[in-house]
Amino acid sequence: MFVRSIKGVDVAFKAESLQPIGAFKIRGAWHRLTALSEEAARRGVVAFSSGNHAQGVAWAARRLGIGATIVMPRDAPRAKREATLAMGAEVVDYDRASESREQIAARLAEARGATLVPSFDDPWIIEGQGTAALEAARQMIALGLGEPVHAVVPCGGGGLAAGTALALKEARITVVEPEGWDDMRRSLEASWIEPVAPNPPPTACDSLQTPLVSPLTFDVLSRRDATGVAVSEAEVRDAQRWAAEKLRLVVEPGGAVGLAALLAGKVTPEPGMFVILSGGNVDVSAYARAVAS
Repeated sequence: MFVRSIKGVDVAFKAESLQPIGAFKIRGAWHRLTALSEEAARRGVVAFSSGNHAQGVAWAARRLGIGATIVMPRDAPRAKREATLAMGAEVVDYDRASESREQIAARLAEARGATLVPSFDDPWIIEGQGTAALEAARQMIALGLGEPVHAVVPCGGGGLAAGTALALKEARITVVEPEGWDDMRRSLEASWIEPVAPNPPPTACDSLQTPLVSPLTFDVLSRRDATGVAVSEAEVRDAQRWAAEKLRLVVEPGGAVGLAALLAGKVTPEPGMFVILSGGNVDVSAYARAVAS
């Protein structure tokens, strides 16, 4: 955990970008796969992801001797695809604009008798992701910052945010998404699930491009009165540069949205706040352009 002053307030940063796969997704994947029966483990698992959940499942599967198939969009960052393949997983491509990854994965799992491991719409996954918040709370107390009162969390499907909400029952939760992909923010404000609007804008935050949040994560966050904000692509790049300069961390666009919200003044820093930097898996050339712009 890192602590830095933003606008005169000490804010804690939980650097999940330093995980073995470079993202928090290792937590939920390990929690889910270690819960499989011997028979289910023999039949393997199927997951769908643009990269971080893919790597989490591939990492856990390799160490547990479980076969893993990952449905990934053709435009997934090359670094994430190559890392997933390097850990022994099979990758099945799909077109993000015209095909449903959920349907493809479900058909594969049924045909093979494998276990489907969603990236966020699963109680085991949510529970596993929540360990990041539990660790953050212990680290803040050890650093003399007290119990966390406000968690700022990147949000795609909402698994990490929902896990945080369940782990820290007294803390306020703010989810952060890229502009045009802020369906959780709009859903929380409307009190019902709102999908991403047609023809959403392009975003560098590939890990947060979820067109529809799940009833499971939405229910957890709405019951906890979570709130949400959206950040622009320019604000995300500013956050990536700040993380490189002030924390000496490489943070991917989707992992930097919480920090972006603070730096842009969309979330006000306060004592007892921590921000999750959820991942650091970047395309090197794209990252170089972001921090140089």
